[in-house]
Amino acid sequence: MVVGSDREGRFGPVVADWLLERIGERDDFAVEVVDVAAASLPTALSHDPSPSVAAALAEVSPALDAADAFVVLTPEYNHSFPAGLKNLIDRHFTEWRAKPVALVSYGGISGGLRAAEHLRQVFAELHAVTVRDTVSFHGAAGAFDAGGRPRDPAGPSAAATAMLDQLAWWARALREAKERRPYGG
Repeated sequence: MVVGSDREGRFGPVVADWLLERIGERDDFAVEVVDVAAASLPTALSHDPSPSVAAALAEVSPALDAADAFVVLTPEYNHSFPAGLKNLIDRHFTEWRAKPVALVSYGGISGGLRAAEHLRQVFAELHAVTVRDTVSFHGAAGAFDAGGRPRDPAGPSAAATAMLDQLAWWARALREAKERRPYGG
């Protein structure tokens, strides 16, 4: 799971914790969390990263490379996803290639869906496959109680189940396909 917000006072960890509980109820996923806020990646891209940038990448790149699938959790900032998430995505290429990505979003009235749609375009360019179903939280701060639980859990739980079922299917299908025939894209 990639937690895509690095804003001070961010709401992402609340949604991430809820989603990790949903994933933990299943036996078809082993989760490692990559948190953009903890990654400390500078924004300047380089073909020859400095030792400090290489060290920061070494903290996240192996987890992305080892993953068969991704859940990307994003808020919506100004009708799109955060710069820190774009920076993490742009610093990697083969790590996303021929792997499925599920999108979970949160925000105001749109629930982060505009950010999710922008991410679909970015991941398509990286030869990743986004699954159709998403989980989104409209008015996210009000959608959760003080304990971090959705006030109306039925809809989000059903959406998470559908999304994770699709993600598991795509992860297995793409892993098996790549074992038979490497992706050349």
